[in-house]
Amino acid sequence: MESADKRHTIMQTAEKLFKSRRIHEITLDEVAQKAHVGKGTIYLHFENKDDLFFQVATSGFDELCELIRAQVSQEDRFEGQLLQMCRAISAFFGKRREMFQMMMAEDARMNGCQRSLRERWIERRKKLREAVALVIGRGVAEGRIRSDIPPETLAVLLLGLMRTRAHELDNQPDGEQLIIELSLIIDLFMNGAGRGKRA
Repeated sequence: MESADKRHTIMQTAEKLFKSRRIHEITLDEVAQKAHVGKGTIYLHFENKDDLFFQVATSGFDELCELIRAQVSQEDRFEGQLLQMCRAISAFFGKRREMFQMMMAEDARMNGCQRSLRERWIERRKKLREAVALVIGRGVAEGRIRSDIPPETLAVLLLGLMRTRAHELDNQPDGEQLIIELSLIIDLFMNGAGRGKRA
């Protein structure tokens, strides 16, 4: 097995193990056994267990960025692009529940970590925010999104809505029900929950 393949297998194994247990309950010996590699092989690719789980979780940001690039059509108008992006994010959170949970757990854990690790986490998370902000920027250019709030700030708000939805739902809907729910999120994002000021 090639070195890159071994690294990928180790990361996949760590992600699967996280399905039923917390990070502190999983040992590198167990990861090595399930991945069918020696423990020393893990140390060829990762500094320690924290580094392994950090790299697995941050790879989720990379995958989400790639999904957004691949699934958002440059030909569509802004609303179509926004729906495509939300569908891609929702599909990732639904199909990759372990990864989603790892990302959430690592995000919470970063508050107590070394500054250098926290800065690396923020930098990787920033790439996802920028990918979402790029789509939102198109809405600003089309006059569909207000221009007095930076697209990066709006991206944080939209991602927060998507994360909360994924976190709260045990069973992710699909098909028409998914479109209805995502359309509601988009409507809340675009128009707010209030009815506005009455004359």
